[in-house]
Amino acid sequence: MGLGRTYGVGLTGLEGRMVEVEADIGQSLPAFILLGLPDASLNESRDRVKSAAKNSGLPLSRRKITVNLMPADVHKRGSGFDLAIVMAALCAAGDVRPTGRTVFLAELGLDGRLRPLHGVLPAVMAAVAAGFPDIAVAAANAAEAALVPSSRVHGFSSLAAVAEAFGADPENLVFPPEDAPVSDPAAQDGAEAGPEPDLADIAGQSEARFALEVAAAGAHHLLMTGPPGAGKTMLAERLPGLLPDLADTAAMEVTAIHSLGWRGRPCSGLVRRPPFESPHHTATAAAVIGGGSGIPRPGAASRAHRGVLFLDEAPEYEPRVLDALRQPLESGTLVLHRAAGTAVYPARFQLVLAANPCPCGLASGKGTECTCSAQQRRRYFSRLSGPLLDRVDLQLAIRRVSLLDFTEAGKAEPTAAVARRVHQARSSQRERLLPLGCETNAEVSGQVLRGPLHPGSRSTAALDRALDRQTLTARGYDRVLRVAWTVADLSGHVCPDADDIGQALAFRQQAGAA
Repeated sequence: MGLGRTYGVGLTGLEGRMVEVEADIGQSLPAFILLGLPDASLNESRDRVKSAAKNSGLPLSRRKITVNLMPADVHKRGSGFDLAIVMAALCAAGDVRPTGRTVFLAELGLDGRLRPLHGVLPAVMAAVAAGFPDIAVAAANAAEAALVPSSRVHGFSSLAAVAEAFGADPENLVFPPEDAPVSDPAAQDGAEAGPEPDLADIAGQSEARFALEVAAAGAHHLLMTGPPGAGKTMLAERLPGLLPDLADTAAMEVTAIHSLGWRGRPCSGLVRRPPFESPHHTATAAAVIGGGSGIPRPGAASRAHRGVLFLDEAPEYEPRVLDALRQPLESGTLVLHRAAGTAVYPARFQLVLAANPCPCGLASGKGTECTCSAQQRRRYFSRLSGPLLDRVDLQLAIRRVSLLDFTEAGKAEPTAAVARRVHQARSSQRERLLPLGCETNAEVSGQVLRGPLHPGSRSTAALDRALDRQTLTARGYDRVLRVAWTVADLSGHVCPDADDIGQALAFRQQAGAA
């Protein structure tokens, strides 16, 4: 009888912290004591561990077992420590040899099966960064864990298989029957994603299509205002198809968030396509921004990281939900403070807002069919606050679709053709902005835009007048310059000229916002 030691990982948001698991077998009456500030689900691991060990042919000692999770002053949460706890107890009893610096990440079933966890990817990333490359996980999580470079992942289907790998007597081991079903807590919707919708499906809307191309090329935020049925939702749904595949670093960030997101099955590869999130307008702040009991989980804004967050019927959202987006629009991160701790999630997304011009939606054009009063119209659109709209680069008025648009449907450029121009524009940006530490025009600071990248006073004359007349804020001035650089990149210009800046200024003022 002695002391056993293994390692696990505790997650706070996407940040992982190494946890040392110690198990000591004393000489007193039978007991199982778990120390180290465990939460309710972790406290229940005592019964899971005892049943799993017994049903695997490795019953735990009948003496007092004390398990300590260090550091002892940090709260530990979740069932992901089950395998680390039982291996520490078996090591203390001498049933398995010392496990060295192997990290164990799995939940135990009562029959000894290893069940997959959510958040394995960020946990493995934290372990490898801390110098613990050897990882033991459930077989269903092995492909996801192996995505981390320099990791040495070992997938096991049962506790008996893990114990055998660490020197347990194979004659005593009991393996669960292979035909028994394995409950997968991550398997909620296994539907495969269909093909991305194509821009060629949209009738007319040439100006809106160009605005969408500009938004994709420069990673700009977009507001579309227009009557119902004009194609606002169809345009927004086609934006992700214009975006290039994610680079390795961005793909790892997105996959780590999706690993925590309780959606779909465990990841088998990096998420390479930009995500698209479209929460319903009844969604709460916790659903959009993130939240929940204990450590807050990522919301739609973080799940849309490096992709698109689409808010259809934007004025119908609660104002506090919309205004809560102002922080991530500026910083690209979400810091969620709760009594149980603070979680930091990346949230660098493209915001796309769609809105009707009034409650009945018929105030566009001549507006002769609109039944709303002027006060109702003002009150409806004022739900989108000025500070939020000031952070939206492109503000576009969408017109109704005409009969001529329908007759010419199918002649428009497909997504693939527009995506090639977007890719070329992004390449130009990357070459210009790499020395500045940026990738897209939307990330360039105002200091750089008004300094090394200023197009010159002759080109910015109209923009300077708008600022001088206070029809444009200082933040809006910088955002027009960002859009102008994107228009120039799409046109093949070395620097924005007066026409590029005029186009960018027109995009910003169309929806009637400053």
